[in-house]
Amino acid sequence: MIFNYVCIYPILTFFLHTIYYIMVYNSAMKIAIIGAGAFGTALGGILATNGYDIDYYDSRTKEERLHDVVGDSDYILLAIPSKAVPYVLPHLPHEIPLIVATKGILSAKTFEDFKDYMVLSGPGFADDIKAQKPTYLTFTDKRLSELLRADYLFYDETDDENGVLMCGSLKNVYAIQAGILGLERDSKEWNTYINNVCAEMKSILAHNGASSSTVDLYCGVGDLKLTCGYPSRNYEFGDKYRLDNNYEPEKTVEGLSAIKKILNHEIIVPDDVMILHTIMNTFANWFKKKD
Repeated sequence: MIFNYVCIYPILTFFLHTIYYIMVYNSAMKIAIIGAGAFGTALGGILATNGYDIDYYDSRTKEERLHDVVGDSDYILLAIPSKAVPYVLPHLPHEIPLIVATKGILSAKTFEDFKDYMVLSGPGFADDIKAQKPTYLTFTDKRLSELLRADYLFYDETDDENGVLMCGSLKNVYAIQAGILGLERDSKEWNTYINNVCAEMKSILAHNGASSSTVDLYCGVGDLKLTCGYPSRNYEFGDKYRLDNNYEPEKTVEGLSAIKKILNHEIIVPDDVMILHTIMNTFANWFKKKD
């Protein structure tokens, strides 16, 4: 009897552990990540480490259909360039919670058809997240602090989705102008510029139904400071534009898309934001030449 028990016990233990593993694996929440670029994969790495079942959709490969990736997901994480958002959103189910990690979207009206969406933004480069360097982000829903739990991630919180989205777009616009002015990070002129831009951003948010205090969060002044200098692509474009007004960027510059949206009156631009008006005047002619 004892012999039988000794022989059976290891087999029984292995069997039970196998069943437990299958149950846990099958019950893991599934998160579809739209966008397999640097930021999408950086966030995907955290989610996978936290035990979630991750599936990516990358329109460049076309190996899977979008519907096949998102169909049975518990969450959808949007991490694509802002210019691609209008083409993707109509194909996403509105009943699945949506995590918006795309920057460059000027208004929360973009997501008004979604029953449950939340925004993640802030001064975080994908390479820093992958290297597990301290990174500071703003979220609009407490669920994100659990989903993206990591010792090197630090969060502040607001329920102002519109303000977070606007900050994530406007900081790119102002970074271009910082490059045009040739401002050096942490110089006296750079600090003055940051302070003046923060005042403008607060005015813009207030005129567009958002909270001006959102500018004080990581997604506002924190991201602005990070973007107004190298290695920001927007700052780099402004710096090269300063030397050559005909300079053509090889990669996507989100700030240019945002300027075009502003020129198309997608947000209210108050009279007192003189830096933004200067930017608009500069690039109104630039876009006319391109068109």
